[in-house]
Amino acid sequence: SPKPPSGPPSIPPSSPPSGPPPASIDETNEVIEDSEKEDEKILQSKAPAMEETEPLEEVPEESTEQVDEGHSETEETPAVEPHHSAPNEPETVEEPAAEAPTQDVVVQLNDDQQAQAEMEIARLNAEVERLRMSMAGAVDVIEELETPPMPPAVIEDIIIGAHIVSDFARLARQLDREQLIRATMGTIAMLHPDNLGIMVSTRNRVLLPRLDERGLCAGFLGKAAPRGAPQDWRTLEVILALASSAVTGGPAAVIHSHGPYTTAASCEKDLVLVQPIDKIGKEQIGNVIIVDPDDDDPADFLKQITEALYQGGMRCVVVRGMGAYAVGANLDQAWANAAMLEHSMRIVLLARQANLKV
Repeated sequence: SPKPPSGPPSIPPSSPPSGPPPASIDETNEVIEDSEKEDEKILQSKAPAMEETEPLEEVPEESTEQVDEGHSETEETPAVEPHHSAPNEPETVEEPAAEAPTQDVVVQLNDDQQAQAEMEIARLNAEVERLRMSMAGAVDVIEELETPPMPPAVIEDIIIGAHIVSDFARLARQLDREQLIRATMGTIAMLHPDNLGIMVSTRNRVLLPRLDERGLCAGFLGKAAPRGAPQDWRTLEVILALASSAVTGGPAAVIHSHGPYTTAASCEKDLVLVQPIDKIGKEQIGNVIIVDPDDDDPADFLKQITEALYQGGMRCVVVRGMGAYAVGANLDQAWANAAMLEHSMRIVLLARQANLKV
């Protein structure tokens, strides 16, 4: 149906008067007023008709909008259902595919870590080998410093080989390091390995930590002491002769050590022997006899030294307040006996200080 006009009707153009022009201005104004009144009446008569027709125009528009909305809702609701079901189906399918890359990454990380660990182990092994080689080189250097090359010594037609001089120098440094001898306190002596009738000894009051070929002296057994011989030359001579004949049947060595613990233990009044209380001391050293020095009767003193060595197993004898004489088949064995005796006497004094019942 044709849609009625929504706006105010246009004013029809007034046709020009066909008659003669008005006679006066008043008549013209009256005609204009009459036409305006007629227009107002026409507008008033059409206004109610427009008000009645406007609701008719809005009703079909609302209904169509509701229908469209309902139609759109019906169209949208079926689209939501596949939207929920669609993600559920791919989730079950995509889960294994998502786990596979994770497992690959973990395996790759483990491989990388293992490779790095192997590289680190190889590097550490190379470093250890390098340090081992460095330590071996350092040991060689230390040995060269400890046993510097020494020239042979020639003393009154007696030749002392370079290796013997080096052994004396090395042992003197080691004994000083272990405080078995101090500076000029102590003596080292041995029978010449090529001639058992010759005794080689350190000189009197020689600086033992810096011993070289000039600090040695040598002489024949049973004869006068050589020039520069130590004060206890005769005691050393008797001990070496006794050890060679009764124990070793050949070479022998003796060390007069001044260990502080052995010397302190021997200073106890009326004590005739020192007894180790540790197991190793009992097995290796045993009881050691203490001999009193006797400057007035040297022969009696040497006799007591001989008896004390026999009773002590030909290992050690202690002179009261003057250290100990340690005996062995060579310099190293004599050093071992002196060190064990000093260690055992240290344990004895520590036990006394702690008031231990042993």
